[in-house]
Amino acid sequence: MQSAPTLIDDRTDGKDIVDIIAGEPGRKSDITLFRQGHKGFSFNQKFQGDKGYIGELSIKSPMKKPKKGELRPDQKSKNKEMASDRIFVEHLIPVLKIFRVASERFRLNSSKYEQIIMTICGLVRLRIGALVLPL
Repeated sequence: MQSAPTLIDDRTDGKDIVDIIAGEPGRKSDITLFRQGHKGFSFNQKFQGDKGYIGELSIKSPMKKPKKGELRPDQKSKNKEMASDRIFVEHLIPVLKIFRVASERFRLNSSKYEQIIMTICGLVRLRIGALVLPL
């Protein structure tokens, strides 16, 4: 089974898991899984993503450095701002991977994979609720 990309909604300020795509057997990029699975969301709903999601209109992602070139200072500052917004997400990924089922090959019955991943996300959401204080 493939790793499970996590969707974080802009409206939650990156402080909640909105959707989890449990993955499929074989190799498939995160953006392909997103395009297949995001149909349940509103077209106006925006997400944050890494450079793997460049080209998707509903995902805000940083600029890539051009081949044999450099980013302009304004592009670098925008990337840095986006990185500071995504830091919570980047810290959330290892919390999901503490449960080794999300980072290693799944050796049980594959029909149980989605149920187990959803349970892990529920446990992580409980932990997030304990860690994130309302403003």
